[in-house]
Amino acid sequence: MSTIRRFEDIKAWQKARELTREVYQACTRGQVSRDFGFKDQICRAAVSSMSNIAEGFARKSDKDFAHFLDISRGSAYEVQSLLYVALDVGYMNQEKFEKLYQLTDDTASLIGGFTSYLRR
Repeated sequence: MSTIRRFEDIKAWQKARELTREVYQACTRGQVSRDFGFKDQICRAAVSSMSNIAEGFARKSDKDFAHFLDISRGSAYEVQSLLYVALDVGYMNQEKFEKLYQLTDDTASLIGGFTSYLRR
């Protein structure tokens, strides 16, 4: 594995950043933009996924870092659950749901892989 000098070098963080950007963009139009509670929850979950990677990186041990990655991955799965709400209430169509769901899945997979690496 290549040397990671900054949290921005972590592939999982890069993917979580992409997810966060896409979630925020999805929340700027239509009915979802007026559902402040839902919009806040899904955006906060996406940001949490990204931010916990950065926060974990600053910890002094792989064990602590892995713990923050667990939280990050949980937040990514929270985004996935909220995507179902968005689909079910008509805030997004099936195509947008599938795109964001896959992006979230990719994010969670990278986080999980990195967590496994740290725990070895």
